[in-house]
Amino acid sequence: MEAYENKISIKAWAEEDRPREKLNAQGRRALSDAELIAILIGSGSRNETAVELSKRILHHYDNDLNKLGKAGIAELSKFKGIGEAKAISIIAALELGRRRGETETKTPDTITGSKSAYHVLRRHLVDLSHEEFWMLLLSRSNKVIAKELISKGGLSGTIADPKIIFHIALQHQASSVILAHNHPSNNRKPSQEDISLTRKLHQAGQILDINVVDHLIITDDGYYSFADEGTL
Repeated sequence: MEAYENKISIKAWAEEDRPREKLNAQGRRALSDAELIAILIGSGSRNETAVELSKRILHHYDNDLNKLGKAGIAELSKFKGIGEAKAISIIAALELGRRRGETETKTPDTITGSKSAYHVLRRHLVDLSHEEFWMLLLSRSNKVIAKELISKGGLSGTIADPKIIFHIALQHQASSVILAHNHPSNNRKPSQEDISLTRKLHQAGQILDINVVDHLIITDDGYYSFADEGTL
């Protein structure tokens, strides 16, 4: 009961701290990031408005929405005034914004090089705190047949089992595949393990007549292509 009494409604805020009214009167572009987040969380406490709480959260993430977008429920819930429901609202809104950004660029259905493969796979591999290994399956004309998540790992690695990879490729009757995994560290440089695995999979593909066209290492701000760098 005490927690409920400590919350203050938007109507009780000072005029300058009413982002809903500001959006209605001036349009969504007039609001700061903190004011938009304040609308999501709805209420602050007796000592802090939702706008002030939002500013505190943003400050923690260096006012970088990309960094905030990587935060999970448990992490956001550590902020005083943010419970699970409010954390979920923030995460859902930022994910919608990310997806909207991706839909503005049409995802290619035919792979013409590393850039088009990156655009297909990027949405699955950015803003992750762990590694994931994905695969694009291509037809003889390089059309995308399917995208498959092969494995999820920890902060520093994931397992890519060649038997699983080529079993899936054979099931889809793929002529070629493109491999991809992310580096949460944002370091695009391949590790020695990445290089060894790529060579191993490339050799296995030659035996099965399934060409490993490329292996992408994807980070939040770009990618490394084994094919482009001549290291495949």
